[in-house]
Amino acid sequence: MAETMFLFWGSGSPPCWRIMIALEEKKLQGYKQKLLSFEKMEHKSSEIMAINPRGQLPCFRHGDTILNESFGACLYLENQFKSQGTQLIPDTGDEQALVYQRMHEVLTLHEKLAAVTFYNWRFPENERHDSAVERNKKALKEELMLWERYFEKLGPGSYIAGKNFTMADVMLFPQVAFAVRFGLSTDKYPKLMEYYMKVKERPSIQASWPPHWKESPPTLDVLKDV
Repeated sequence: MAETMFLFWGSGSPPCWRIMIALEEKKLQGYKQKLLSFEKMEHKSSEIMAINPRGQLPCFRHGDTILNESFGACLYLENQFKSQGTQLIPDTGDEQALVYQRMHEVLTLHEKLAAVTFYNWRFPENERHDSAVERNKKALKEELMLWERYFEKLGPGSYIAGKNFTMADVMLFPQVAFAVRFGLSTDKYPKLMEYYMKVKERPSIQASWPPHWKESPPTLDVLKDV
């Protein structure tokens, strides 16, 4: 089935990475793919705009089915290939509810991370304000401490929704890795770092690790004082 799948993606993009992790976990290796450059604005090309009028990545196609939102694509893969590879959504009500809760909370983390890391990119210099930067950093710190407390309650060695790797981790890990890449302190958030170190060794993560992260060490430290 993987040979009928095609993924347009960008290196280091958490939404793209989510789908790649899900594909690995569901044993769907061998799908067709095309790596595009954000710097060259290839995600705004006519090829992508024809599939996704928002001009965003990822763009995922399975046969005639097109999914451009990572949450939708990952849930689609789980539902279509439920008995294959890792079960990412539990069957029991309480466990399933927690997975859905945490995976959707990741959207807030994604938004608050982007507000800090992409601030200078989003706003021209004459529209930037130190007060906005500090406000965004404060909001992100509060958000990160919320996740830190989640892991404290779960105990050592846990994934974000319990003892098993689930769809919540498919969504969360790329955000945590992105934060580490941008200089997040390893001392302020020990439980998050413990989680990061544990999950980064998972085969699906290693197989889908952003190639440009492998080629070059992190050079940005915008999150060092968060």
